[in-house]
Amino acid sequence: MDRLQAMHMFVRVVETGSFSKAAKEFATTQPTVTKQVAATEARLKVRLLNRNTRGVSLTESGALYYEKCKSIVREVEEADNIVQLRQTQAQGLLRIGTSVAFGRRVIVPLALDFMAKHPQVQVDLSFEDRYTDLVAQGIDVAVRMGKLADSTLGARFLGMNPWVLVASPKYLKKQGTPKRPAELSSHNALIYSSVQGDDVWRLFTPKGDPVTVPVTGRLRSNNLSAVLAAARGGLGIAALPRYVAEDSLVSGHIVEVLRDHALPEQEIHAVFPSPKLVPGKVQAFIAFLQGRFGERWWETLPKV
Repeated sequence: MDRLQAMHMFVRVVETGSFSKAAKEFATTQPTVTKQVAATEARLKVRLLNRNTRGVSLTESGALYYEKCKSIVREVEEADNIVQLRQTQAQGLLRIGTSVAFGRRVIVPLALDFMAKHPQVQVDLSFEDRYTDLVAQGIDVAVRMGKLADSTLGARFLGMNPWVLVASPKYLKKQGTPKRPAELSSHNALIYSSVQGDDVWRLFTPKGDPVTVPVTGRLRSNNLSAVLAAARGGLGIAALPRYVAEDSLVSGHIVEVLRDHALPEQEIHAVFPSPKLVPGKVQAFIAFLQGRFGERWWETLPKV
């Protein structure tokens, strides 16, 4: 038995005045507790307790040892309680990672709302479009798009991220509005280069049949805001996440193209380093996010 456990037993024998009562607390037998206290006395080469038919009493050395042991046991219990409280409650520094555009447009207002509801949480937001190692970067929770590859991570499904084809009315008036996916090949495509296979756009017909269209264009960027600006400026047709395009669609600066055809949607997940022993702050943030990505969730975003 370790020394801390032995100290704890000794403290409870003194405080209960009984070996049998202490044994019951530790779910063991009276002889076990008696032997443990005797072993401690043998190790220290000093008598700690006087035993008689009425119970136990401290010797002078035992009283000194009891005070020190009581202090140590209480400190350990307090340390355990602090950690357990941190594990179950939303408090402390929460490091959140996500992509640049999604983070700025979606996660920032949600994180601010979460902070207002949980005043004991501090937030560190990290925006990065490339894949990041959560453990190496010290990220508590990341919001990611698409299929998940790393099965060792913990994850919670949040919703879907739809994409749309858009262009400005000025561009369509000058270049014509495509009626079929194949016609996209003859238009100037504004290409978001962070999507795998960005030179090929994939759509689904109204019947759900997949269609692939090779596209070319004068502008290519890994920044969605740049692609949106080019679309608003009349430079071509762009494939954009709905949340990026929504405000410009509502204002009429851009309109949907091939509305009866659908682009593939991306899954949205909250991802965290391990599915086991998830800290309370992470659990609280994920619970806060769940339900925020329901049907047409992009319409609830604050205007910018």
